[in-house]
Amino acid sequence: MSNVLLKLDSVSKTYRPLRRDPVHAVRHFSLDVQDGQIVALLGSSGCGKTSMLRMIAGFETVTNGAIELKGRAIHTLPPAKRNVAMAFEGYSLYPPLTVHENMALALKSQGVGRVELDEQVNSIARLLEIENILNKYPSSISAGQQQRASLGRALIRRADLHLLDEPMGQLEPQLRAVLRGRIKHFIKERQLTAILVTHDQTEANALADRIAVMEDGNLQQFDTPETIKARPANLFTGTFIGEPPMNIFHSEVELNDQFLKFHLGTDVVLRFPESAFSADLRDQLLNVRKVTLGVRPYAVRLSDVGVSAEVYANQWLGDQSHVAARFAAGSVISVSHDRVSTKEGETVCIEFPVTDLHIFDTRDGSAISHGGKPA
Repeated sequence: MSNVLLKLDSVSKTYRPLRRDPVHAVRHFSLDVQDGQIVALLGSSGCGKTSMLRMIAGFETVTNGAIELKGRAIHTLPPAKRNVAMAFEGYSLYPPLTVHENMALALKSQGVGRVELDEQVNSIARLLEIENILNKYPSSISAGQQQRASLGRALIRRADLHLLDEPMGQLEPQLRAVLRGRIKHFIKERQLTAILVTHDQTEANALADRIAVMEDGNLQQFDTPETIKARPANLFTGTFIGEPPMNIFHSEVELNDQFLKFHLGTDVVLRFPESAFSADLRDQLLNVRKVTLGVRPYAVRLSDVGVSAEVYANQWLGDQSHVAARFAAGSVISVSHDRVSTKEGETVCIEFPVTDLHIFDTRDGSAISHGGKPA
């Protein structure tokens, strides 16, 4: 029996469709959300993630495609008929009501008794550390407090689906880190299903069971945080996920003396034993010829052997060193959890094994291999 709670079937959103310059905010977006999952829509500003969330909630019309929740089509229903709770990025609290009244409104309309209603509001308020502002009005509290009140109002609802639009964007880092764990525990403990919109990779990784990476209205990859990091589907996902970003190098491939050689410009050649690649993968690389190599900064090793690079920056961030060096007509970043003593202007050698190498087709950015194995 299917455990799919929400089904998005080729959903598209076009603004100003009859104008000469229509805006295609979401393009043929399809994915299934399992009951009890937390899914993050992750992408840069303007990628279409909030438009997608608002279509699920019913605040935006669907241009094409269908949305099903618990087996029923909801994309033609008004928001009140969908049984979906939403925490808005813009808070949207009712000004004449106190924080307590805002949070209690949905439960009151569902006929929840006063004692139980107060217990639930107080419990959510403690979770979000806003119990001291329950009797205040939205205009008298800070933006961060308003955001937590909006989040509390959504989480307290008895809904089939909870939608969270940048729910902690206004909070200071320390409080945000604490609330991530609490909110995830709250959602999991009650077996709720939630979709989170965020541009923050840390937030997506900390909260979500699966992440949908978006760009230009398109779904780039939908998988677990671990898989997206280790096996990105394309160059965009590979470079978008990770901090600092993945190092990338444009290269041409040749086979010579039982080594696959990757020519990075005119002066740098990376050599890997032919045996490190399967025969099919080797043939594919030689057929494609022009590829983009990717290696994450933590996999770049500074050693006494390898390819030379000139250091131009070395930063100690309190728990790790970031060393930047000129390499292959560009630069390379190496991250180490120990202090690195190298100084600006020094020459170092860098290396990384095949097991840390990502290879993408330069023509369309699609992944060819990860760690010497086919993608």
